[in-house]
Amino acid sequence: MQIFSKDKTYNFMGKSLPFIILSFMMIMASYVSLGTKGLNYGIDFSGGTIVQIKYEGKAPIQKMREQISVNKMFKSATITEFGAPDEVVIRFMSSTDSVQEDLSEIISGLLKGTGEFKIRRVDIVGPKVGGELREKGIMAMLVSILAILVYITVRFEWRFAVASILALIHDISIAMGALAIFQIDINLDILAALLTLLGYSLNDTIIVFDRIREEVNKTKSFDLFDIINFSVSKTLSRTLLTSLTTFFVVLTLWMFGGEIIHGFGFTLLVGIIVGTYSSIFVASPMLKWLKFDVEDYKSKESKKKIARIEKEKMRAQYEKGIV
Repeated sequence: MQIFSKDKTYNFMGKSLPFIILSFMMIMASYVSLGTKGLNYGIDFSGGTIVQIKYEGKAPIQKMREQISVNKMFKSATITEFGAPDEVVIRFMSSTDSVQEDLSEIISGLLKGTGEFKIRRVDIVGPKVGGELREKGIMAMLVSILAILVYITVRFEWRFAVASILALIHDISIAMGALAIFQIDINLDILAALLTLLGYSLNDTIIVFDRIREEVNKTKSFDLFDIINFSVSKTLSRTLLTSLTTFFVVLTLWMFGGEIIHGFGFTLLVGIIVGTYSSIFVASPMLKWLKFDVEDYKSKESKKKIARIEKEKMRAQYEKGIV
């Protein structure tokens, strides 16, 4: 399915400056937000306890706060709505290691008289486990980025690899900035969304880069911007169709999936929007900034091709007993 004409080449590189400025502003806003507000770590990474409660009618949050604060375990607890007025979550940093202590019974006793309710889940994570999960989550992202750098360097050329990694850092920075601005709880599902974003954004960038490399080898032109414009124009329909179909699926998930996966859907929505335009207006121009030379690349590829032909010729002669 073609949205745009196959025969038309759009001047993306000539219009990339406003997007670069926009990206710079968003990244600065993200870093300022991360430095001032910081990330709001959930219990998966900070440790603590979360209790989800569903009432028959509207949850009496103020009355709940008054009754639950009687127990010193819940002095620092926060009670907030969880997607609907009849559903709330209680969060507190302390956690119990005693398997004999039934937290559900304690909370049920404290909330007696506040209305008909049902405790839907109780999640407890110790501070040591939370710290380990946070460290392993950061390590997973760093290892992923390193593996991507090695893979693209081997498959393409080091400038393509550096441009891809910078585009990924651009996407992840903006996504994490959005998480900090809206103070969304950072849990394992958000980490999964960020790792998914790494793969999604890279896939789109690789497709554009693959077309650029193919065009460099075919064309007689030595103008990199013309080659990029032609290559991006040829992949534009595919990029937009993939992004739009994914966007609408994730949007549906975010709108109707419930509060429990709200953060996951939000992270992916931001990542899809940012990742789509970064593969066109951020990653591709970086090849020019990194001094990618079309003539030099063609020369190297030509030498590799000659060496490969000579190697195959020597092998054929060896197999025939000539050598």
